[in-house]
Amino acid sequence: MRSPVARNLALCAVAASMVAVGAAAPPTAAAHGPGGAGGAARKAPVAVGYGGAVASVDADASAAGIEVLRAGGNAVDAAVATAAALGVSEPYSSGVGGGGYFVAYDARTRTVHTLDGRETAPLTAGQDLFLEDGKPLPFDAAVTSGLSVGTPGTPATWQAALDAWGSKRLPAVLAPAERLARRGFTVDDTFRAQTAQNEARFRAFPDTARLFLPGGRLPVVGSTFKNPDLARTYRELAREGTGAMYRGDIGADVVKTVNKPPVAPGSSYPARPGKLSAKDLKAYHALFRAPSKTSYRGLGVYSMPPSSSGGTTVGEALNILERTDLSKASKTRYLHRFIEASRIAFADRGRWVGDPAFEDVPTEQLLSQRFADARECLVSDDAVLKSPLAPGDPRHPGACGKTGDKAAPTTYEGENTTHLTTADKWGNVVSYTLTIEQTGGSGITVPGRGFLLNNELTDFSFAPANPAVHDPNLPGPGKRPRSSIAPTIVLDRAGRPVVALGSPGGATIITTVLQTLTGFLDRGLPLVDAIAAPRASQRNAAQTELEPALYDSALRGKLEAIGHSFKANPEIGAATGVQRLPGGKWLAAAETVRRGGGSAMVVDPGR
Repeated sequence: MRSPVARNLALCAVAASMVAVGAAAPPTAAAHGPGGAGGAARKAPVAVGYGGAVASVDADASAAGIEVLRAGGNAVDAAVATAAALGVSEPYSSGVGGGGYFVAYDARTRTVHTLDGRETAPLTAGQDLFLEDGKPLPFDAAVTSGLSVGTPGTPATWQAALDAWGSKRLPAVLAPAERLARRGFTVDDTFRAQTAQNEARFRAFPDTARLFLPGGRLPVVGSTFKNPDLARTYRELAREGTGAMYRGDIGADVVKTVNKPPVAPGSSYPARPGKLSAKDLKAYHALFRAPSKTSYRGLGVYSMPPSSSGGTTVGEALNILERTDLSKASKTRYLHRFIEASRIAFADRGRWVGDPAFEDVPTEQLLSQRFADARECLVSDDAVLKSPLAPGDPRHPGACGKTGDKAAPTTYEGENTTHLTTADKWGNVVSYTLTIEQTGGSGITVPGRGFLLNNELTDFSFAPANPAVHDPNLPGPGKRPRSSIAPTIVLDRAGRPVVALGSPGGATIITTVLQTLTGFLDRGLPLVDAIAAPRASQRNAAQTELEPALYDSALRGKLEAIGHSFKANPEIGAATGVQRLPGGKWLAAAETVRRGGGSAMVVDPGR
């Protein structure tokens, strides 16, 4: 008899085939590719077919990845091409001024690998990076400043991934994005709204205002947005390699901009200078790391290890849920258990996870079933754990309910990251989340380069939440701030991909990935429906955030009767994923509504 997971996957495959019937075919690269004469690429949240797949938030970016797949590239090549295009059309979420985490499955060896492309603090940074007169800076003042800018990791990640697993060279995979930047993309409601959110601080920086407020006004929906400076930057990277960032002119411009933010004359905006140096750029490397791994329902769940907390926190929560048959649970019990598992896992991440080059992170113990069992026993079906919950000690799990240090609140992380997922005809898969942190990053555009700089260093704790308890996420020289990014690949018992997915959303990434996985694996939802399902997010806080469809439902009242407390969040995350189907077929899935809907494409919807 097949396991519940196997039955659910079979049902998902059937549902996926049904969804594919009548679905609009993805645009061809020639007619509707990035900057193509055929106009903007069409968006569809699900696509099924052969030859490989790409899912992202943006149709032009997905089309860039499909173009590379059609030209013989593999999933890694397509991921870099899609990411570069997102740097054009999603410039407030990603770009060469940021960083990210890259998870790749090698079909030949049936193994998963990861790249840590997280930004690093300057080598001169100390624990007082965000302190003035002994007090933490206001968050907004820290964000829009040179102090918040970490050494960019995205170009190094692209080159390292191509060198290790790609089949194309950097110029070939940058070509679609360069063309998109040169010819432009069509402004949509989301891009205009995100610009409006940043308008005040964008006006404080002449280069940012010149690029993103053309003619001094917000971009008009339906207009064409071009970025010739970024096109030139991509051509320079293609010609000179990523050394142009880490040892060349692009990097020199980044350092100059960080250390003397180009504020408009007469502006009162207090953009504090940073301390980035050429030495910081030269010292930067994207790091190959062994993936985090846990077993769930007999499947292997692989994700990012520290410096991200994504893999360990999702993994611990799955281990906590392992004892509950979520496929048979009522909606109330399912969400109750999901919320409590999230609360516990976040309590533990806050105490134990930081950059492993600086902190002794007990990754193996955090992912042990023994530790999860010692934490799961805290959960009751008729009561709610109080937050902030104190962490457990994964090195010495002890008896049920035994905790370690005092609780620490979850550090705020900007929510406007972006995620993409790719697969190819050989069976390789990539799950890649990249970011510049806040919507619009630091708000500072590098003059003449066409990209915004990140504010990733604000992911550090500005000061210990409790001076008596060690905080693993304080700044340090060359240190990577803790992240919640959780690009995930799930393998079956034979080591073949079942599903790959990820999401943006700051700390809500973890709960989004966890909820999507359990919706797909346990609740039997087709992937596109698991992605579209209304979300909850509990991050060791007094209240759990709910999207409107849950907040306004009768389910909320049933959970409140147990003891839960909620607040509304209009939108949580923006996931994408791919699913392997029988016979060499792939399903790509993206959001149906969030961020204006995502874009799923396949190389060949027929045969």
